[in-house]
Amino acid sequence: MKTLQALALLGFALFVSGCSTVDNRIKEKSAVFASLDPQAQARLKQGLIDIGYTMDMVYIALGKPDEVREKTSVKGQNTTWIFKNYWQEYQGSTVVGYHRYVYYDATAKAYRVYYEPVRTEIYRARSEERTRVTFVDGHVTAIEQAKD
Repeated sequence: MKTLQALALLGFALFVSGCSTVDNRIKEKSAVFASLDPQAQARLKQGLIDIGYTMDMVYIALGKPDEVREKTSVKGQNTTWIFKNYWQEYQGSTVVGYHRYVYYDATAKAYRVYYEPVRTEIYRARSEERTRVTFVDGHVTAIEQAKD
């Protein structure tokens, strides 16, 4: 049952995340996008960000973050956006029951019952942090990316 719930959750996440494309985000933040120079616009369309970009620019390039963290220190307040990759990892298969077959054995002149195992595949939903973007005063000050 947990496998079905995990699959349903992953499917919903993929459906929801599939609705947010770069073009949709550009339309949503059209005033911000129009105010940028052509080089910055091209970088955002490719999903690239750089130091000094605003939160709106990062949103256009990468979409909504999976997690947002706020940090307050002596130096001030900063915000970190965390972006993750999601996938399913194959865990193997397991027997979930048996299918019963009844057949007539002409040699023995009797009915026989044969039970065949029914198996199902098991997958585990996985996620891994891909990118961290840190903002101070609304501008990117640090970008951390996982190596592949």
